[in-house]
Amino acid sequence: MKKKGFLALRLVFGLMLTVFGLNGFFQFLPMPPPPPEGAAYLGALAGTGYFFPFLKVTELLVGLSLLSNRFVGLALVVMAPISIQILLYHLFLDPGGLAMALFVFGANLALGIYNIATFKTLLKPKAV
Repeated sequence: MKKKGFLALRLVFGLMLTVFGLNGFFQFLPMPPPPPEGAAYLGALAGTGYFFPFLKVTELLVGLSLLSNRFVGLALVVMAPISIQILLYHLFLDPGGLAMALFVFGANLALGIYNIATFKTLLKPKAV
């Protein structure tokens, strides 16, 4: 049962990231407006011109990786700082989305722990 639960978590997380990655380009899901502090932060990121396209391509690729069960360890490592940032943004600037942020962070963490064997060589203090 444990294996099926993590399979379901990987697929749900992958689907979510794929949908939100695509939504960044096609805007098929309406997003609620952020509070003023969050809007200022997101506006600064959008003002760079590159941040959101890069983020959405990354989310899309990580999502597809999780859905296809290919390069899952790499996908989880790439997604880790993004999931931390999503959590911190919602903790401090937009608590309305905290439940989703906790899911993103928790899914990334749980799948990372479940796939810990994938990371053993990354955690060695010396190169082989």
